[in-house]
Amino acid sequence: MGEQRVFGLNDPQKRREFSKRLLDDMRAMEYMLNNDWFETDIMRIGAEQEMALVDKETFRPAMIAEAVLKDMKKYKWMGSELAKFNLETNLTPRVFSGSCFTEMEAENLEQQLITNKILEKYNASTVLTGILPTLRKNDLGIENLMPIKRYRELMDAIAEQLNSSHFELHLSGIDELKIAHDSPMLEAVNTSFQVHLQVRPKDFAKLYNIALALTGPVIAMAANSPMVFGKRLWHESRIAMFQQAIDTRKSSQHMREYSPRVHFGTGWLDKSILEIYREDVSRYRSLLAAEAEEDSIQKIKDGLVPNLDALQVHNSTVYRWNRPCYGISDTKKPHLRIENRVIPAGPSVADETANAAFWLGAMIGLADVTADITQNMSFADARDNFTKAARYGMDSKFTWFGDKKYTAKDLILNELLPIARVGLVKQNVDAGDIIRYLDIIEDRVKAHATGARWQLRSYTKLKEEVSDDEALATITCCMIEHQKEELPLPKWPIPKADDLKAYHPAQLTVREFMTTDMVTVRSGDLVELSAEIMNWSKLRYLPVEDKDGHLVGLITSRILLKHFAQDGKMDEATDVVNSDIMLKNPITVGPDITILEAIKIMQEKSIGSLPVVKGTELLGIITEMNFLRITGRLIERLSATE
Repeated sequence: MGEQRVFGLNDPQKRREFSKRLLDDMRAMEYMLNNDWFETDIMRIGAEQEMALVDKETFRPAMIAEAVLKDMKKYKWMGSELAKFNLETNLTPRVFSGSCFTEMEAENLEQQLITNKILEKYNASTVLTGILPTLRKNDLGIENLMPIKRYRELMDAIAEQLNSSHFELHLSGIDELKIAHDSPMLEAVNTSFQVHLQVRPKDFAKLYNIALALTGPVIAMAANSPMVFGKRLWHESRIAMFQQAIDTRKSSQHMREYSPRVHFGTGWLDKSILEIYREDVSRYRSLLAAEAEEDSIQKIKDGLVPNLDALQVHNSTVYRWNRPCYGISDTKKPHLRIENRVIPAGPSVADETANAAFWLGAMIGLADVTADITQNMSFADARDNFTKAARYGMDSKFTWFGDKKYTAKDLILNELLPIARVGLVKQNVDAGDIIRYLDIIEDRVKAHATGARWQLRSYTKLKEEVSDDEALATITCCMIEHQKEELPLPKWPIPKADDLKAYHPAQLTVREFMTTDMVTVRSGDLVELSAEIMNWSKLRYLPVEDKDGHLVGLITSRILLKHFAQDGKMDEATDVVNSDIMLKNPITVGPDITILEAIKIMQEKSIGSLPVVKGTELLGIITEMNFLRITGRLIERLSATE
């Protein structure tokens, strides 16, 4: 799909023209399938590596992708992603045999090395993780969309389909995240390692169903996306983030079902890849079109292989976690692929390669041991396994063949790993590759270790010692170091606060440090109640808000001291309410000023707190205690270097 050839479909005539081309492409594919045009004598694998770009001082997203792409234009394997802090590399398709996995890992490491050398001039680095821990909601404004026509058209088309005033995101794990966003840019938090398997048309349905069945176990052992905006959520939060980020549906009092554009599927595949394309064209309105460069029916008549541009454009806007793909090989023959989109980026290149080897081996191995996986388990169980794995990772319990229940650990170690080894042997993969990569999986699973568990344990420990922002920066810093050392996950220690050698919070904004878990009161509440709340919660500042969350005042310990000194003891009955004594026009700041600016305001105004507002909506509060924690850590760092 060329970047400049894509456009939206607001014009009814253009929509009709595109629909005609889409139907022609479907008919052309059907003809090629029925007449054996597809490549069948070779099986290839491939992968796409998505990555985040971070500043080496703050470990926050670095919005430099556009400049980096210009610097790397001679490298054909480097490509753009949705946001200015992401890039994607494409690994060479290779025959699924021999030392294919060693070659895949070596190529990926070489591409990472080259990219990081270019990034040195920007004082930035790549990091491989499903969701970058230091991302914040304000990093996902539409201004950080890569300035590429295709992306802008896609964002506009999705937003136009929205049946609400905003996109909603709601996930619960250890913490809870419930926010609204004004664009589909939330999708950009997701970073994956997408693995492709070329298959013969006659095997497509069987192998696609196996891919669906394997999705849950693969997510469980590969989970690496537990942190979103500083909240500990699902072990593989990408699954919910991606669906909700572009979910244009709205709640309804009726039971009509609307399908999300990101989905697991609606049932097993019966006979052909065409069933998927027909369902997707039927269920999902086309969002984009591409300029017509070919007549697919005429090319078929001429004996030429069509690109099927219209079908590929439509397929690119329907996000199945196991996506069907059409392509044309170097042999000039068309081929079919299954793309596994559930594997997150990281924790290391070795781990990613091991995840790919496990999935690919299990695909081939299961195809040998079962004639039809749909006779061994229900689609409902496969989908349930998928959802449980996304939530709980290795802590999941799955329903497998014959309605048997397995822990993720037992299913992978006792059932799937042996099958994956047999599958790789069948493909004539080198014994050294099989041992190296499946042993990585075995070591991880035996240790109950995933990137998600490492991040969660690390963050929970660090939060007791440092600020939330510094904890997230420390985790990100350690990820980068371990990835550069090429260490697989079982060798990663839990970070210590001192592992972050350099930390520069001065240019970070108030939203990164403000307290959002606030206790508040209403203007009509009794002053006595407010005083007790402040005493119970050990607070010196208590925001007063209305029922809509708008700031209307501030109660401080000084105000209370003055009130009770003048008007009597707390235990004496009184009808005084907060509005009688509160500071009605407190000094406030917006969420995007820097910490230094906030400190300056507090010094100049001789105040100990700053409510953080957007308009009049109360978002959080900054107090001198927030800054004391930061400065205390900085003093400790300075002392350690003397």
